[in-house]
Amino acid sequence: MLSNRLYIFDLDGTLLNTIGDLAEACDHVMRTHSHPTHSYQEYCSFVGNGIRRLVEQALPTDCREAEYIEKCKQEFVTYYSEHIDLKTLPYEGITAILEELQNSGAKIAVASNKFHAGTVKLIRKFFPQISFVALYGNMEGMPLKPDPELIEMIIRKAGVDHAHTTMIGDSAVDINTSHNAGIRGIAVSWGFRSRTELEEAHPDHIVDTVEQLRELLMAI
Repeated sequence: MLSNRLYIFDLDGTLLNTIGDLAEACDHVMRTHSHPTHSYQEYCSFVGNGIRRLVEQALPTDCREAEYIEKCKQEFVTYYSEHIDLKTLPYEGITAILEELQNSGAKIAVASNKFHAGTVKLIRKFFPQISFVALYGNMEGMPLKPDPELIEMIIRKAGVDHAHTTMIGDSAVDINTSHNAGIRGIAVSWGFRSRTELEEAHPDHIVDTVEQLRELLMAI
């Protein structure tokens, strides 16, 4: 049994492939304001640091005034909230891992830089059978990852010590979060960032397949 273990998952690029809906929402905002749209690879590099940063990077450099970024961000959130799950799907095998961890008695949580309402909506739709001990996206007044504050909140809520807590994510942001919180960090290479980025962040482990992640989580 893994009852004294806490596994904190990132959302986008780790549990769910969300890039199609994120890109479509951002392109919608760009088209609305007659700005250029972007490629799949560009959006993969834009995501991971919250919606505001995504929109800021998508905007032309001469249109990045604070008020304009905020206006476009709100337009993004409105559109994305209504079209959040049209192309999004769990990565193959992820649901089975979460169910196995749950059945083994482990505590499971989500910590995402996606806005909180969107995070909750997606998790409730795609993983309704999983009882997450904590489920947090970015909330007003809370810092984004890699600040460890959200991780510390989850650890306190779960009642598990740092030595038995693991962060799983697809970007340097997630691995740096694990470093800052003093917990184990596992990088998954099937998400939105390059393996080079993951290696340079120095995670405790890098896994390339969902099966490798399953075997590792059951062993640590």
